[in-house]
Amino acid sequence: MAAAAGAAATAAAAAAAAPRSPGAPTAAARARRLPPLLVLLAAAAAGPGAGGAARLYRAGEDAVWVLDSGSVRGATANSSAAWLVQFYSSWCGHCIGYAPTWRALARDVRDWAAAIRVAALDCAEEENHEVCRAYDIHFYPSFRYFKAFTKDFTTGENFKGPDRELQTVRRTMIDFLQNHTDTDRPPACPPLGPIPPSDVLSLLDNRDGRYVAILFENNSSYVGREVILDLLPYENIVVKRVLDADEAFLEKLGVSSLPSCYLIYPNGTRGLMNIGKPLRSFFSSYLKSLPDVRKKLISLPEKPNKEENPEVVIWREFDRSKLYTADLESGLHYLLRVELATHRSLAGAELQTLKDFVTVLAKLFPGRTPVRKLLETLQEWLANLPLDRIPYNAILDLVNNKMRISGIFLINRIKWVGCQGSRPEFRGYTCSLWKLFHTLTVQAGTHPEALDGTGHLSEDPKFPKVPWPSPDLCPACHEEIKGLHSWNEGQVLLFLKQHYGSDNLVDTYAADQEDAHEGGAPPEGGEQEQGLVSPEKPQGEQRAKSLRPPSVLPPRPDLSQGLQLGLDGGHQSVSRAEGHREVEVAVPFLGMGFSSLDMSLCVVLYVASSLFLMLMYFFFRVRSKRWKVRYHRLSV
Repeated sequence: MAAAAGAAATAAAAAAAAPRSPGAPTAAARARRLPPLLVLLAAAAAGPGAGGAARLYRAGEDAVWVLDSGSVRGATANSSAAWLVQFYSSWCGHCIGYAPTWRALARDVRDWAAAIRVAALDCAEEENHEVCRAYDIHFYPSFRYFKAFTKDFTTGENFKGPDRELQTVRRTMIDFLQNHTDTDRPPACPPLGPIPPSDVLSLLDNRDGRYVAILFENNSSYVGREVILDLLPYENIVVKRVLDADEAFLEKLGVSSLPSCYLIYPNGTRGLMNIGKPLRSFFSSYLKSLPDVRKKLISLPEKPNKEENPEVVIWREFDRSKLYTADLESGLHYLLRVELATHRSLAGAELQTLKDFVTVLAKLFPGRTPVRKLLETLQEWLANLPLDRIPYNAILDLVNNKMRISGIFLINRIKWVGCQGSRPEFRGYTCSLWKLFHTLTVQAGTHPEALDGTGHLSEDPKFPKVPWPSPDLCPACHEEIKGLHSWNEGQVLLFLKQHYGSDNLVDTYAADQEDAHEGGAPPEGGEQEQGLVSPEKPQGEQRAKSLRPPSVLPPRPDLSQGLQLGLDGGHQSVSRAEGHREVEVAVPFLGMGFSSLDMSLCVVLYVASSLFLMLMYFFFRVRSKRWKVRYHRLSV
C-alpha cells in the first residue's frame, strides 16, 4: 500500500512540476493541471493509522494518563502536580511510531506522578476535536506542559527540547519542574537544587532515624535530580545533591569519581555506596532496596482500570479488488468535520489551499450524486465569498447542510470497508486518503477537460507545461525501449550545454549599448560589445520590444548546426537607425528616464504658472489701492 501510494505521489508531483525534468513519465503529463494540493493530500497520508475509535494508549493498561474532552481541563487546572500532555492523532504515522517511547517514558517516571504526570489526548476522537481546537493544536504530536496550581485557562507551554528521545524529554521535565517558584511548586516535589558543600558537614551528624543519600556530581549531570524524583514516593530516606565540592573534601570522604553517592545510615554509620555502575538506575534501585525504605501512601487521582465504553468492532467482508464509496465518503467526513476543525478560521495560503482542494473534489470526485452536489455547492460558495478570512463554523454549517438545501448530503459517521484494519489504530483514515488520492488522479487523467480553467493564473495556455526538452527541440533526447518512452540522458546533457551555452546567445531585440548611452552619443571607439543591456534603461522598456505573439517569433534553429544563432548577424532585426529614433523618444535625464517632450512640457508649465502668478499679483495690488481711495473719501 505504501509503495503504491508513494509511486502515485511521485507521479502527481511530477505532473504538477514545470518545467519537466528528464525522466518524468509522459503519462503524468496528461494530468499536468492537477493542483499541487493533491501532493499535500498525499503528504497528509504519510503514515498508517485510523480515525474514529483508534487509541494508542489505553487507560488501565499503560502508565500514561489517558485524558479526553471531559477530563483534560479538570486534570490540568489548579492541579497539585504539573502535567506533560501529548496531543496526538491515532491515525498519525509519527504518533504511532512515537507511542512506544511515550509509554516507556510514562513507565520510567511513574514514581514522579505526585510532582509531574505524563498524559495523552487523542485529537482523532470526534468528541475531542473541540477541546483540541481550544488548546490550539495544529500539528501531531504536540507536547504541552501545564504548571501546578494554574487557575486560569491556558493552552500550556510548548515542549522545547532538541529532540524527543526519552532521556531528553525526561530532562526537560526536570527543567520544567525547576521553573516553578516556591509558591507554585508541587508540594510533593522536594527541592531539586544542590546544597552547598558546607551543609554536608551537618548532614554527617544525622540522627533523625532516616537514611540520607548525598549525590556528588558535576554541573551538567541530571542523575542527582532524577534519583531525588525516583525516591519521591518512598519514606525513611532523604536524597540531596552537591555540585563542585572541594577535591580535598571529596578525597576525605573517599569520593574519587563523579557521580558518586555517599550514604549516611539511621544509626549514624556512613560510607561510600559501592554499586556496579554510576548510573541513575543503579543508584535508585540500591536506595529503594534499603531496609525500612518503603513506599508512602500518596493519594493520586484515580485512573480508570478499563475503557468505559469499549466499541464493538464489526468486521465487514469486502472484495480487495473493489473501491468502496463508504471509504471515500468516510474520509471526506473525517477531513471536513474533524481535521479541518482544528482551525478556528482559515485565511491566506490555508484558505487558498482549501479552495483548490475543494475545486479538485467538485470537478473529479466520482461518488454519489448528493455528495458531488455538496462538494459543488461548497466550491461555488468558497469561490464567490468576498472574504479574506472564513470562520470554520461557517464551512461546517454548509457541510452539515444547515440551510436545508435539497439534494446535498454527506454521511456524518465513519464506516470503513476496504480500509478496515486488523486493529482500530491501523489503516482507516489514511487508507481512505490514499484511495481518494488515487481516485482523483485517475479521474484527472480520464477527464483532463474537467480541470480546464482551474490551473494556476500564471500558466500561459499558449505555452502549456510539458516534459522538457520536447521532441521537436531535441529529437535525440527521446527514445523508445520496448514501446515505452525513455530519456537519453547523455543527449539531454549535451542539449543543455548547447542550449544554455554562450554560443547560443542572440542579440535580437536587445538594446544597443550606444542607444542606452547617456545623451545618445556613442561611446569612444564606436564599437559596442554584443549582448550588453544598459542598466540605465528601465526594465519595462527593455522588455517591451521583445514581447511578440508566438506567431512572429524567429524560427527555431536546428541543433545539427550547433545552435550558432546571431553570431553572423543574420538574425539581428533592429537597425541602428531604429535605435536612434528610440533614444530620441526617451533620453535619460538625471538618471530619471524623462523624455525631451516631458522636459518641454515642464518648462512650458513653469513659465505659464509664473506669468499667471504675476498677473494675479498686479491685479490684487491695483484692486487694493482702489479700495483704499474709496474708503478714504467716505471717511472725509
